[in-house]
Amino acid sequence: MIITAAILEVVADIFFKEWSLKNKTLLIIIGLIFYFFASLLWAISLKYGLMSKAIVVFFVLNVLFVSLIGIVYYNESVTLVQKIGIGLGIVSLILIEI
Repeated sequence: MIITAAILEVVADIFFKEWSLKNKTLLIIIGLIFYFFASLLWAISLKYGLMSKAIVVFFVLNVLFVSLIGIVYYNESVTLVQKIGIGLGIVSLILIEI
């Protein structure tokens, strides 16, 4: 459920990025709808897991997905420090899931 919530938030972020580029009101409305459902799933997932673990997984997955989309789809550049941060995020996910 946390992974689905993170994916929905990433989709919302993509709609917001497209809105910032194209300035079409429909894109921001769709983004807000995706954020709503992501928040709803996030809240429900807290019933089934520890908040301290869930927030890290949710946040790091969100950062990883958004970073990859930004790099691949929007051709955004990433500094060495940002690459190290992304790598540390991956390590943190592995350590939390052990």
